[in-house]
Amino acid sequence: MPTSNKILNNEQIQHKIKRIAYQIYESNLDETELILAGIANSGFVFAKRLKTVLEEISDLNVILCEVKLDKKNPLSGVKTSLASSEYQNKSIVLIDDVLNSGTTLIYGIKHFLEVPLKQFKTAVLVDRSHKKYPVKADFKGISLSTSLNETVKVNFSEGRDKVELF
Repeated sequence: MPTSNKILNNEQIQHKIKRIAYQIYESNLDETELILAGIANSGFVFAKRLKTVLEEISDLNVILCEVKLDKKNPLSGVKTSLASSEYQNKSIVLIDDVLNSGTTLIYGIKHFLEVPLKQFKTAVLVDRSHKKYPVKADFKGISLSTSLNETVKVNFSEGRDKVELF
């Protein structure tokens, strides 16, 4: 098994989640409702963690939406756990664990922009800056300079969260 370098430990990740939640809240002070759209698996877990903190620090009604897309074939379509009428004219934050090339986020963004929105932002825990598409994270936990042959893995495991570089 390849060796790994721990980038963030559980405590550091909890701190990043709290900081991002405050930033999201600050950019939505005038809202009563907010949609957190987490990209399936780790992005959705990250969205759930952000929802918990947002509910502790604000009176926002936070609604979770799971976003499913085939990362290997994003043209095959995007499915969400909410109907488009449920997020129309609302403030949305699209969330993923790692921003690599931007492919996943750009196809997620495209899906949500098919209906009118009040505000649209993106959040990631780790931004690797290997952009293939003109997409950026509005909220990010850490920016990490890596080579293309390195892999960043986020492991959300209650009380044992970690980010590793392989």
